[in-house]
Amino acid sequence: MTMFTRSDKSADEKPQNTPEAARAPATPQLRPAATPPVTTPAAAARAHGTSVIGKAVKITGQIESTEDVQIEGQVDGDVRGQTVTIGANARVKGTVYGETVEVAGTVEGKIEARKVILTSTGHMTGDVIHADIRIESGAFIDGHLRPEHGKDAKPSTKSST
Repeated sequence: MTMFTRSDKSADEKPQNTPEAARAPATPQLRPAATPPVTTPAAAARAHGTSVIGKAVKITGQIESTEDVQIEGQVDGDVRGQTVTIGANARVKGTVYGETVEVAGTVEGKIEARKVILTSTGHMTGDVIHADIRIESGAFIDGHLRPEHGKDAKPSTKSST
């Protein structure tokens, strides 16, 4: 008794008088359509060039990226990115730099960004240097708001006499 048999015949040449041929369906079998892969927020973030600091991660030091940064854990140090998102349970102690900074968690330090968004769960202690700012109801801020981001330093025109 052989367990395996090899057939060198092509797929179009089916033996007609075998038990397998009698059991073969008359219609071709259709394969189910491929389902798209399930994407998590972290997978979607990676696909769009976002670096994610997970909620179980604590970093002591500086984070610098030319792409977006999403922080869900803790950072003791400065953070620099294109768009920086501080998650609801995240905590940053340091300066946060970016074109856009969105705070849903806690920042203790300073924010320097063109656009700053403090969500209703955001907690900011320190100065915010911005060109555009949105503060949602419920957000906490203890510091100074300075609409100066992107302004060129102008030389003093005072003369000494």
